[in-house]
Amino acid sequence: MCGIVGCLDWSGLHRPDVSLLRRMLTSIRHRGPDEFGIYVDDKLGMGSARLSIIDLSTGQQPICNEDGSLWIVFNGEIFNYVELRADLVQRGHRFSTQSDTEVILHLYEELGPECLNHFNGQFAIAIWDTRQETLFLARDRLGIRPLFYAPAPQGLVFGSEIKTILLDSRIRAQLDPYALAQTFTFWAPLAPRTAFQGIEELQPGHFMRVTRTDRKISRYWNLEFPPAGEESKMSVGETAEQLRALLSDATRLRLRADVTVGSYLSGGLDSTYIAGLIRQHTPDALCTFSIAFANAAYDESKYQELATLFLGTDHRRAYCEDADIGRVFPEVIWHTEVPILRTSPVPMYLLSKLVRDNGIKVVLTGEGSDEFLGGYDIYKEDKIRRFWAREPESTLRPLLLRRLYPYIANVTRGGDAYLAAFFGRGLTETDRPAYSHLMRWNSTARMRSFLSGNFQLDEYDPVDEALMRFAGMLAGLSPLAQAQVLEVTTFMSAYLLSSQGDRVMAANSVEGRFPFLDYRVVEFAACLPSQLKIRGLREKHVLKESATGFLPPEIIKRYKQPYRAPIHKAFLDQPLEYVTDLLSPEGIRRSGIFAPEPVDRLLRKYKARGEFSEFEDMALVGTLSTQLLYQQFIENFDRSIPEVEPVRICQREECY
Repeated sequence: MCGIVGCLDWSGLHRPDVSLLRRMLTSIRHRGPDEFGIYVDDKLGMGSARLSIIDLSTGQQPICNEDGSLWIVFNGEIFNYVELRADLVQRGHRFSTQSDTEVILHLYEELGPECLNHFNGQFAIAIWDTRQETLFLARDRLGIRPLFYAPAPQGLVFGSEIKTILLDSRIRAQLDPYALAQTFTFWAPLAPRTAFQGIEELQPGHFMRVTRTDRKISRYWNLEFPPAGEESKMSVGETAEQLRALLSDATRLRLRADVTVGSYLSGGLDSTYIAGLIRQHTPDALCTFSIAFANAAYDESKYQELATLFLGTDHRRAYCEDADIGRVFPEVIWHTEVPILRTSPVPMYLLSKLVRDNGIKVVLTGEGSDEFLGGYDIYKEDKIRRFWAREPESTLRPLLLRRLYPYIANVTRGGDAYLAAFFGRGLTETDRPAYSHLMRWNSTARMRSFLSGNFQLDEYDPVDEALMRFAGMLAGLSPLAQAQVLEVTTFMSAYLLSSQGDRVMAANSVEGRFPFLDYRVVEFAACLPSQLKIRGLREKHVLKESATGFLPPEIIKRYKQPYRAPIHKAFLDQPLEYVTDLLSPEGIRRSGIFAPEPVDRLLRKYKARGEFSEFEDMALVGTLSTQLLYQQFIENFDRSIPEVEPVRICQREECY
């Protein structure tokens, strides 16, 4: 984990400013508090805030090749760097460090952009070719590490976080109505769009080459599922065995570090599986971390204790009360840099703080299993609704949905009539390519009615735009594969790995590593038939088969409890001055984003009833987080922050 920044100028009017670069690094020193470095010449300046994990003594960035013609700053890890380095040494490349960063540079020197296909890792890369005067930016396959950029007059500004870009006086923060429409549909803007006009995010699996005359973005990897009927023909046993072997090797690679590595352990199947694999690879004591909630509806402590007892880990727990969520929510929005519709990132922020407070920089987690191995309720919901759609008049088939959402109050409270009415919308439109997600997206999109006239986009439909973008990826796939493509591209990369992943981990100088997101595991899982992922309504069937005899039966067979966190009680039952101010009619009018009337109705409804529906909870969090975003990045953004120090400054002639 690190943070990178950079400014490119072709005009000669805004030559790279070391003072600006130092302030940009200050704004993201949480990503890499250990060392700071800057490269600067007459056209490009770029810098790194380093979290030292591999090659603690000589891996300082920026790094150049032998003749100083190439310079790199890098955020992330290349887990197979040892093997790549050995091959490069045989080809005659000379190294001055033991870092994975230098491996990237030499392989780029050898292969150009093709080098990206050789990396097993999570990364955001910036390489400056001083001879060709070309800037190369790249992002990992699944978007684990972020990379933002903004075109400037005859130049470009880039960074690991948007706040770095906003420090450049040429870039002005302005919320993007189209991004808000996407957020209030999919839970996040879809890259390249961000919450701010004129600032873009490099899409996962893409690279960009910037020259004086051109800025070209290219895709180097795509998420591909085989057409329906052409999936893998292996048996359950063979598949489970191969999955275990792939995950074991993915875990082994992600244990490569010159610092202690810990693990998250929620008590669910995915994180327990990864912790079990870690125990197989290292005899050392393993420190594990989890969240406990004061509110029993969200707590999984019982299963965490079972897992830690079985694995014999040294376990630490972050205890989260409703008031904690309201208290640190503004800090979380400062790091997400985007509105959010759930409070789930907040306990994850507290969890990463616990990791940091225990002196650990790296944790392995179970993200990615649900997306690629069929773990989400939305996949089972799609399967049930398609079954129901064959007999739309059936009163029995929709009752299967009772099994999916016992934790959603308005579903359980509304009874069977509510169940049939809610999930029956668009029931028979099974040929629509986004059938699995349309009902959910349309429900979330009701939030757009809260927006003021200035942010209402009657002519714009985010769903239509998304379906045009993803249509080629969905054609010919099984229903489950279609749902997985949509979940990965609109939710996992855009929200889960960002607001609930990188951003809240990096806020506390912690690096997350994800064995289930090893590209070999992802490509293997994509080729599996639906029945190996969801058998009947048994989610992650092949993973559970793989875990049999490896993990306790109680963990394998437990009812899946989605990770959630309290919402309305965290804000409206607490004396929080910022909530009162930002949601007041005056606060709403000040930003101009929302109409005061629907926000006022929402608050009066809670005052009268003391509870919220799922949609009302989302509306509360979405409104409040957007108001915070406006306050922090537009109304009160401070460009006069101090310059980071000490900092190592390099120039072109300073190489080996």
